[in-house]
Amino acid sequence: MAQENHIGLVAHDSWLEPYEDAIRGRHDHAEWMINHLTQNGKRSLSEFASGHLYYGLHRTEKGWVFREWAPNAMSIYLIGDFNGWKEDDAYRCKHVLGTGNWELELPADKLKHGDLYKMKVHWNGGEGERIPAWCQRVVQDEQTKIFSAQVWQPEEPFQWHDDKFKIRTDPLLIYECHVGMGQDAEKV
Repeated sequence: MAQENHIGLVAHDSWLEPYEDAIRGRHDHAEWMINHLTQNGKRSLSEFASGHLYYGLHRTEKGWVFREWAPNAMSIYLIGDFNGWKEDDAYRCKHVLGTGNWELELPADKLKHGDLYKMKVHWNGGEGERIPAWCQRVVQDEQTKIFSAQVWQPEEPFQWHDDKFKIRTDPLLIYECHVGMGQDAEKV
């Protein structure tokens, strides 16, 4: 009798045989997602996970650059303290053709540390204010309870004063994992 060709996990644990189709389905979907995120191996998962270094609001040598991925947007404006929370062509993002990316370059004097901001996104059939997905800091107004992104670029970076504090460099210890929640579907 020929031995069945089980997926590795099931080959090592026969108790999982009744669930092999579900396990294989999740495994195949995970492989599909890895290929999707890495553009079929053209970039690493680490490069994908470093999107925050490209997207969001960043200080540059010439000023500021803001980037957001919004493939269904028709137009995007940066609104905030710096322009009275109104759409202003000086703060209109440019669509990067052939992608879902939007980009805005600003001179250094157009934003300052502590400014609150959001995106005003226009899409087919509507519009709305959105907090950028890759913003580095979000604060809540104590009166209105509304959240906004905040420009965080202090003139002097934070300096540690606690000599006892040491950054841990040992590998992360994950002591509990909920496999059923480890999926991209909105369910458990």
